[in-house]
Amino acid sequence: MLNRIFKLNENKTTVKTEILAGITTFMTMAYILAVNPDILSATGMDKSALFTATALSAFVATLVMALVARLPFALAPGMGLNAFFAFTVVLGMGHSWQFALTAVFIEGILFLILTAFNIRELIVNAIPLSVKHAVSAGIGLFIAFIGLQNAGIIVNNDATLVGLGDVNSPVALVALGGIVLTAVLLALKVKGSLLVGIFVATVVGIPLGVTHLPEGKLIDVPPSLSPIFFKFEFSQIFTFDMLVVLFTFLFVDMFDTVGTLVGVSSKANMLDKEGRVPRVKQALFADSIGTTLGAIFGTSTVTTYVESASGVAEGGKTGLTSLTTAILFLIALFFAPLFIMVPPAATAAALVLVGFFMMSPIQKINFDDFTEAIPAFITIIIMPLSYSIADGIVFGMLSYVLLKLLSGKIRALSPVMIVLAVLFILKFFI
Repeated sequence: MLNRIFKLNENKTTVKTEILAGITTFMTMAYILAVNPDILSATGMDKSALFTATALSAFVATLVMALVARLPFALAPGMGLNAFFAFTVVLGMGHSWQFALTAVFIEGILFLILTAFNIRELIVNAIPLSVKHAVSAGIGLFIAFIGLQNAGIIVNNDATLVGLGDVNSPVALVALGGIVLTAVLLALKVKGSLLVGIFVATVVGIPLGVTHLPEGKLIDVPPSLSPIFFKFEFSQIFTFDMLVVLFTFLFVDMFDTVGTLVGVSSKANMLDKEGRVPRVKQALFADSIGTTLGAIFGTSTVTTYVESASGVAEGGKTGLTSLTTAILFLIALFFAPLFIMVPPAATAAALVLVGFFMMSPIQKINFDDFTEAIPAFITIIIMPLSYSIADGIVFGMLSYVLLKLLSGKIRALSPVMIVLAVLFILKFFI
């Protein structure tokens, strides 16, 4: 039956290979079960409920990818997007987490519509490639910065705004040890390096008083979703802030998902002669459905994970790989106490090194063309320094349009880019 559904023989793979590939993918991205609740709980959301929302949204979205698109990609709440949700929309702009969830819910619905009418690809093509690459790199720096702050390695400093914290503190030592260990494991190509690093740092943190053991059973029923389930705030959906927040979610998720689909498909030699991803429309539906249901469950935008490449590297070629990963996310629901006990110091390594992974697109930026490279640099540098992904995108796009206009390269600008630039300029005066 599995051979008929997933066409294993046609793809020259086996059930054993696909299942092992799915386990590998889960191992490399399971850190999100600890990291996502940790990040989003900074908004005041219930951490236990966030764990359930994270696991459940990952299960549903990856299941759709497995059974509808039949591709070996896994999905979960996206890194960077959860940071934007918590630290920019809620803590930075001062909105409630209900407002942010509403933006995610609307984004999911819009993505369903855009995917159905094949518009997502058109929007992606309208944005300059250099800015796309820069957004990933900028988010990478932002995520790493947050990880270092959570560990107390980087702290507020009145003289220089930021400075080095007390690296001899137990929290900082656990985080630094986790970063070193995880980096070594990655260098040795150990499967599940991020997860292993989090686990070891969590265990080491117990005698140091950094990790607090959970009370009660380690294996239990999943925490209730009720504190965050269907908690929307529709009163501000027609405000300019909602427009900016919604656009950023759309923008980042769009390029994150499309970039991952293309990149991992290329690695697996799955692209057709024209460089297109097979069943890409169905794959885009998976993240649209995941994002919509994820918002209802109470978590940030769901996206396709680049860690899917680890499973593909193990030989995964079909939806059986992602089906295996989906089932493991479902099983993880019953081990909530183990994931919730993980302290921020233990997840710091994952944040820093995922930030490192997101820097790789910077290599694709043409630094010989200043009208491309300077906007990309501005995008990258503004994000961590302003503590805002949205501001990085705004300044990056504005500088791109202005440089092209003033250097006589107006033909490089699409009408969509010009409209967006006008909207961003209006933002500073409204």
